[in-house]
Amino acid sequence: MSTCVSEESRSANGQVKKARADESKALPPSGVDPEQRDELARLYGFQMPEDLFHFWDLCKELSPDNPRGALKDTLGLQLVGPFDILAGAHRGAKNPQPNLHLHWRYFYDPPEFQTVLKGSEDSQHHMGYYRDTPDSFPSFVGENQAKKGCSITQMGDNIFAAVHLYLLRKKKERSSKRAEEEALESLESKLRDKAETLGFSLEQKTKGMKERDRKVVTKTFHGAGIVVPVDKNDVGYRELPETDAGLKKICKAIAEARTDEERVKAFGPIQEMITFVQFANDECDYGMGYELGIDLFCYGSHYFHKVVKQLLPMAYSLLKRNLFGEILESHLTSRSHDNLDQLSAH
Repeated sequence: MSTCVSEESRSANGQVKKARADESKALPPSGVDPEQRDELARLYGFQMPEDLFHFWDLCKELSPDNPRGALKDTLGLQLVGPFDILAGAHRGAKNPQPNLHLHWRYFYDPPEFQTVLKGSEDSQHHMGYYRDTPDSFPSFVGENQAKKGCSITQMGDNIFAAVHLYLLRKKKERSSKRAEEEALESLESKLRDKAETLGFSLEQKTKGMKERDRKVVTKTFHGAGIVVPVDKNDVGYRELPETDAGLKKICKAIAEARTDEERVKAFGPIQEMITFVQFANDECDYGMGYELGIDLFCYGSHYFHKVVKQLLPMAYSLLKRNLFGEILESHLTSRSHDNLDQLSAH
């Protein structure tokens, strides 16, 4: 059964990896030593892309004493996640056993998303890498405002592009203070110079991202889309029998049901879809359960957690993306809008 698309997915992942590896060969080495890189890969289970290390170098130039706070005054952004590890913050952490998969994992962040920068506390704005598989490099950098909902906006394929875009947005807001404008101008030129010297694109939508768009089988509630291997006979994904709007309506009825009886009844269409997903999985259309699981996760109601736990780890396992399944299960056990810093004692 599982032989259906594994060949396809292997070659697809292989191509992505090779292409990115060739690109990184041309890059001058960053100041991050191999031990630190290995530690990051070991702690997170992901390979980090080169732009992360080069961006860290830039922030160390901007603020040698506090690189993680290098963008705080100008942009209100703090470097977090993998940058905490590069700064050695985990060594003296109050929490002796931090779960790094939950470190700055906001309420709506799917397992594919890994936070690297956090902004305004009010909206819980943050940016992070979005990976389609645990063993590939990120497909893009996205942003989300967890207080407003689950949508993920694409901000380019590297951190330089994402921060540059954010900076341009900040400039449009036109702060009246001359000093602030000068600080933004100065940061913009440093960002641009560094990105150009290293060959990182500052486009919001690169060629690679457009190519990925063509492989997205469905946008899902978060809008960033999911990618699954689909073979030449169209095996790999089949559509849910509901539109996004229809599914949201069903979810709303469940979440807002006044009695348990009403809720059980409202769950009927979801139960029916789960049966369709089981058929789809038997026929190697693993994308269907993946889509339904992500959508219910994105809806955000705890009433769906049990069903999400049933659907998503299974989809990830069939797609050989087990690490995402582990991240999801950890997240659902302590899914919250608060206590996101795993390094501080809760």
